[in-house]
Amino acid sequence: MPTTTYTTVSQRLGIALGEMLKAAEHVEVLSLGCKMKEMPRNKGDSITYRRYLPFGATSTNANTQNRPAATASAHIVAEGVTPAADTLTPVDVNVVQQQYACLYAYTDKTQLFHEDDIPKEEQNQAARRMGLVHEMIRYGGLKGCTNVLYSGGTTRATVDEAISLNALRRMTRTLKLNHAEKKTQILAPGPDYNTFAVEAAYIVFVSTDCEPDIRDLAKFTPVAEYANRKPISPHELGTCEEFRFITSPELTAYANAATSITASTAGLVSTGSTYPDVYPFLVMGEEACFDVAPKLVNGSSRKPIDVIHNPINQPSKSDPLNQRGYVGAKFWAACKVVNSGFMGIIEAGTRTLT
Repeated sequence: MPTTTYTTVSQRLGIALGEMLKAAEHVEVLSLGCKMKEMPRNKGDSITYRRYLPFGATSTNANTQNRPAATASAHIVAEGVTPAADTLTPVDVNVVQQQYACLYAYTDKTQLFHEDDIPKEEQNQAARRMGLVHEMIRYGGLKGCTNVLYSGGTTRATVDEAISLNALRRMTRTLKLNHAEKKTQILAPGPDYNTFAVEAAYIVFVSTDCEPDIRDLAKFTPVAEYANRKPISPHELGTCEEFRFITSPELTAYANAATSITASTAGLVSTGSTYPDVYPFLVMGEEACFDVAPKLVNGSSRKPIDVIHNPINQPSKSDPLNQRGYVGAKFWAACKVVNSGFMGIIEAGTRTLT
């Protein structure tokens, strides 16, 4: 009997067919930390947001832009004397949309003889794959925050400790000095831009690798011991003081980045067994980061990923014998930190487990 082969995907013919096994699916959490913004259609591929510096603040960096300063004595006016006029200082943040896509193919032979529904599976895979791409867009955007603290060091290279209550409190101090408000609204599940209220807290996103260190924090309360507080995500680990922790395996570390000490000396995890990996703890307040997508035609909801199936049903110049079908997915997106003072990053290692 001749062997049946396919150019797009192999078969299981000739053996008993078991059920389709569950495949690993990505974890998507970072939209909870972003403010969702719709971009007007037919106005270009970039949008500029603006804010004005409060009086006394300077445009030097995130820790000066959000700290107003005023003295009472400087505002005393003499009788009949008009004070000198001040001017406003704007800060503009430009966001540019990019298109992302993936493509799968199958043949007429696959469609006719393969025992699995390959076009359907390709649609599922395309949607999941691009969902992960969207999460990585957010991760890259959030890591662009310039308000960074280092656990045990002063740079990424000198990080030599895991997360600590002291590091979290240092970040709390910085955020409050920058007038960063705690998150009280997060995006509801589904395609719309609806939000729902949550108990005020700074939300921390980090890799699942760091869960043991978080659980060891003094005053940590796991989700299972919540009383009246409700989890905001299936991936919420728990809370500590003013922070709520959400973990994801997709939020990977900077591998071997703490080059000032060996992993064995510090007792920290290392991908390459020499220098410790450094994990970004993304600490989110309100209005720190925008997740921007084009507005739909009807303006009613957000559809970030468009899955497209071009079936084998019509010949064309590129496929005159009608032999190929395609499945793909695409979307437009951008993610940008619009105020680095309203969020922060704690870069830390994670302890080895023996």
